[in-house]
Amino acid sequence: MIHETIVTTSACDGRPHIAPMGARSEGERIILAPFRPSTTLDNILASRAAVLNFTTDVRVFAGCVTHCATDWPTVAATRVASVRLAESLAHAELELDEIRDDPQRPVLVMKCVHRENHAPFAGFNRAQSAVVEGAILVSRLFMLPPDKIDRELAYLQIAIDKTAGEHERTAWGWLVAAIARYRANLEASGSEAAAPVHHE
Repeated sequence: MIHETIVTTSACDGRPHIAPMGARSEGERIILAPFRPSTTLDNILASRAAVLNFTTDVRVFAGCVTHCATDWPTVAATRVASVRLAESLAHAELELDEIRDDPQRPVLVMKCVHRENHAPFAGFNRAQSAVVEGAILVSRLFMLPPDKIDRELAYLQIAIDKTAGEHERTAWGWLVAAIARYRANLEASGSEAAAPVHHE
């Protein structure tokens, strides 16, 4: 099972980096597998630490993949050389335990050394899930056919229309605008492919 989380890391000079990323469990350990090139990967290899943040503020997911909003408040982690989102519902602090190297997508096996809860989980919201799915689509614009993107967006739009609050509508607007920009750039360049929208 893969859980969509926000991974926070710190560079050697202390600069925080925030990236949406799927995480899965392997027994008691957490598996992260960022694609190269990746700031998250570089920071984890340097610091041997990362934090999984659990949040229902989907603006973080959408803001990071579209570059519309990337400077979310962070605070120092409790036990590892990293940071966490200041407004997360909960977080898990991880230390690098094993590296399974790969030229395209290394596997980072992480050991959880600390967990904290900060706020109650209010329940599932369909629009929040729709934004997360939309953010994944935006991160894969360079590899998915346009008609597939359009079909999935049309379906996700139903949940936005029926259940979104202000945060979800803001995040969805960023995603829709990012897709329009990507397509306009393609048309202007006359190219059939373009660079990925974001790197983790």
